[in-house]
This record gives sequence, structure tokens and C-alpha cells, in this order.
Amino acid sequence: MAVSAIRRLIFPVADFGELNRPARNRGPELQQQLKALNFALPIVFLTGYEDIPTTVRAIKAGGDDFLTKPVTPEQLLGAIEQAVARHAIMLNARRGLQQMQALLATLTARERQVFELVVRGRLNKQIASELGATERTIKAHRHE
Repeated sequence: MAVSAIRRLIFPVADFGELNRPARNRGPELQQQLKALNFALPIVFLTGYEDIPTTVRAIKAGGDDFLTKPVTPEQLLGAIEQAVARHAIMLNARRGLQQMQALLATLTARERQVFELVVRGRLNKQIASELGATERTIKAHRHE
């Protein structure tokens, strides 16, 4: 499968960063601009030149893979599939975190105090003693 066909299949899910194109199209700059906009896409870098410092910089900045030409269509598709799979896992984790943050935001101040002690492993009796409440009250705040 030709690279242009691969691009049509996955755009905008993944982007190809070519490192040695003219300055306005360089992959690392695009990666930084996307990161600055908090726009996370999986990025697979494809280059004809091996440059270890640039490779390290691209991967540390969040690039998913770094391929040196020539690559087979299978290698490219494999890198894209892995990048998209990692991206999906990251998005799911981010959604889960956002859902938990939304739930935490609904707690009253007292429920939040109880929650913080529960996640530290305290028992209801210990929480009650620490907060100057009854165990029954703590259970009510925990919705038990």
C-alpha cells in the first residue's frame, strides 16, 4: 500500500513528521506546535537521515515511533497501528481521570475529608476519631 493511501486511511488520527523537509514542514516543529495547543495525536516520524539527537528529542517529546527510510509498508503500518493503539489507551486513561475528577468535584467538604482518609487506608473508626465524628456519620459520608 502506498504512503499516500496510508495517509488517507489514517488522517487525522496520526501524522507523519518528515524531519528533513523545508523548515516550515519539519516534523518536530509540528509536534511542538500540537503539544503547545494541547492537541495530542500519535506521531510517527519517517526520515531518510539517521540523526540520534533528533530521534531522542522527538521520542522524548512524545513521538510514538521513529522510522528511517526505506521502510516497508508492513513496517509503516505496524508503527501506525502501535501508535494508534497507544493513543487509544492514553485517551481512555485520560477520560477515566476526567470522570474521577468530575466525581470528586461533586463531594461536599466533609465527604472530601472522609475520602482523603479512606484512600490513605484508614478504617471508619479511625476516620471518626480523627474528624471528631461518630462511625455512623462516617459511614453516611461514605454512602455505605
